[in-house]
Amino acid sequence: MLSIAWFAAGTWVCQVLPTLPSLPWLMLGTVCAGLACVACRGRWRTLAMFVLAFLLGLTHAVWRAELRLSDRLDAALEDRSLVVSGYVSGLVRASGADQRFDFVADPQAGVPHRIALAWYGPGRFGDMVEAPPKVRSGERWQFTVRLRRPHGNANPAGFDYEGWLFQRGIRATGYVVADAGSARRISDEPGLRPAIDRWRERLKARIFTTLGDTPEAGVLAALTVGDQGAVAREDWQVFARTGTTHLMAISGLHVSMVAVIASLIVQSGWRRWPSAALRLPAQKAGALAGLAGAAIYVVLAGFGVPAQRTLYMLAIVVVAAFFGRARDTVRCLMFALAGVLLVDPWAVTTAGFWLSFGAVGALLLVSSGRFAAGGRIVSWLRTQGAVTIFSLPLLLGLFGQFSLVSPLANALAIPLVSMIIAPLALLHIVLPVAWIIEAAQVLLRGLMWVLGHMADSPFAVWQQAVPPVWLIVPALLAAAWACLPRGMPGRWAALLTIPVLLSWSPRRPEAGEVLMTAIDVGQGLAVHVQTATRDLLFDTGPAFGGASDSGERIVVPYLRAQGVQRIDGLIVSHGDQDHAGGAGSIMENMPVGWWTASLRADHPLQETSVRYIPCRRGLGWSWDGVHFDLLHPHESSSRSSNDDSCVLRVRGAHGTLLLPGDIEARAERDILAAFGDGLRADVLVAPHHGSRTSSRNDFVAAVSPQAVVFSVGHRNRFRHPSRAVVARYEASGAMLARTDEDGAVQVMLGADGLSLARWRNERRRYWYGQ
Repeated sequence: MLSIAWFAAGTWVCQVLPTLPSLPWLMLGTVCAGLACVACRGRWRTLAMFVLAFLLGLTHAVWRAELRLSDRLDAALEDRSLVVSGYVSGLVRASGADQRFDFVADPQAGVPHRIALAWYGPGRFGDMVEAPPKVRSGERWQFTVRLRRPHGNANPAGFDYEGWLFQRGIRATGYVVADAGSARRISDEPGLRPAIDRWRERLKARIFTTLGDTPEAGVLAALTVGDQGAVAREDWQVFARTGTTHLMAISGLHVSMVAVIASLIVQSGWRRWPSAALRLPAQKAGALAGLAGAAIYVVLAGFGVPAQRTLYMLAIVVVAAFFGRARDTVRCLMFALAGVLLVDPWAVTTAGFWLSFGAVGALLLVSSGRFAAGGRIVSWLRTQGAVTIFSLPLLLGLFGQFSLVSPLANALAIPLVSMIIAPLALLHIVLPVAWIIEAAQVLLRGLMWVLGHMADSPFAVWQQAVPPVWLIVPALLAAAWACLPRGMPGRWAALLTIPVLLSWSPRRPEAGEVLMTAIDVGQGLAVHVQTATRDLLFDTGPAFGGASDSGERIVVPYLRAQGVQRIDGLIVSHGDQDHAGGAGSIMENMPVGWWTASLRADHPLQETSVRYIPCRRGLGWSWDGVHFDLLHPHESSSRSSNDDSCVLRVRGAHGTLLLPGDIEARAERDILAAFGDGLRADVLVAPHHGSRTSSRNDFVAAVSPQAVVFSVGHRNRFRHPSRAVVARYEASGAMLARTDEDGAVQVMLGADGLSLARWRNERRRYWYGQ
């Protein structure tokens, strides 16, 4: 069994490499390790077996990765109109008139096999004046599309969108060209997988037809067909704050419950059929039926990692039962681990993998050996305690938080969802009677009411900075030791690692030092400035349309992952959506001491209750030996939105930072006239994202920066930064960084001088840019 653990370690190592090692050399090393296993004896043979297992895991993962990397979009085809045909895979995600779906393209030179497409409604792209026709799962279509290689925002502790797409086999993203007139439905795609997708979509539609577009319908769709996109954002927040998110991931408990129900039904009928019972015992027939029921549910639910793990374990148990072998739970778990990684070596990059196998591992540890008698309640408390202790380092490492009300919430939600609500929803598949799904809706509504009140408690969640790996791994080992049976020495001492983990916080600048992070928010701007004890946010990133914006999706998660509990000052440079789009979400989700902005009097942000100070030249303050000055706008400034941007200068003991927002040539001349040589700065965030209307020669010469940061979106439609502007800064001798290529850019103005770090270099993965 340890060999499987080493196989898993090799698989994991592959997924954290910046570049893939040579596959021929790996294969040669694997052959040598295999020969060593044959030639060696004793401890050396054991060591050789572990090395062989590690190399097998690494070689298998590298081989699969090279196959996936070879299926890529030709760079010459990016952003060009292409005609593709194929079929819609998985469930279609609709939001108003917009539709998003995975598309399996027919073989075509330079176009990958699986792509993610969006078909937007009126007002997004092209001349579409009517909503596009409905796209359904399993249908063959021909589209004119524009594609790009996968690219996502890259920030510390942020969501790796590129890795998520790579794990799913999505090798290009794009949209349907609305005005091309070539989109046409061809037919239904033949085959088992498209048929399953059409079945899943019909079942989802049946739920929404019966219950309407209600929050409960979305949750029940997630429980039956695995459509997590149907769950409302507010419900996800409730699940996250109460620690019940795992119930929406088709957990192993749901799959096991389906297997048990199917097994009991078949066993009951089998015993009443004597001739069949003579050929195959009812117990074995029930085991087969349970496995079949679980497999159908796993396929129906989208084949997620927790469901896979349970299915593989059930399969191993059934095979062991048929051959009369002892059913070792640990062996079942390890074989399930091997099965998951053989099918999907990228599973180790998902939170579900670690939480699923970690929770089961904790249960196995706590159930091994002898315990003092205590009854069901004590046994339940012991089990919940073990899962909580073991999950705590994982949750902090993955999300920087854990729910304090999780044990109580799960004590209510697990039996209600897994034993009543989910079975009712699945029964509705077999018996499409309205009252069945309506009963599940009533129970779910009551559960959500209780969970909502738990989530609203200010003490529902422990939030802190995401600890580093070197602290999480010892904490996991200590948690595993604490979960061992009574009598093991040092069990309680191992729990002392938890206060260490909970008290960790990242290093902040010393007095007089300045740490600036240009957050990767795409085509927009959000800059986090830290001093020894204070945090300032300059701009808040773009709005993405609808109720989504970078404040909620990118900036707030980043700040929380850095351990920021409060924004002492917020500056919104001006009202353009790429700078002010996330401000509302940030002020809703984090305490803000005060904020200043250059906005129109009727701007919606003016209605906030946070203390507001108009942005104007001459406003200044000091924090921790660092002085902040607003240099612009003033009364005689232009009325252009860009030229009215707030301009902030930050002067520390070891250097100066200049944040000019979106100012253009007129405002640059105004600032130069007012400050002249006093405008010199060590670090400059390029005005207006490097637009050709900004960064005039005299401005560049006056600032004379050592480092320049361009905050721009990948292949943005404005073509920022301008080549001429980039050349101008290069000629000045400055170091250049840009968020579209480097991800988040961090600059420290400290006692050791200026240092610049690029997040994509700090945490590079082999799939970046591929």
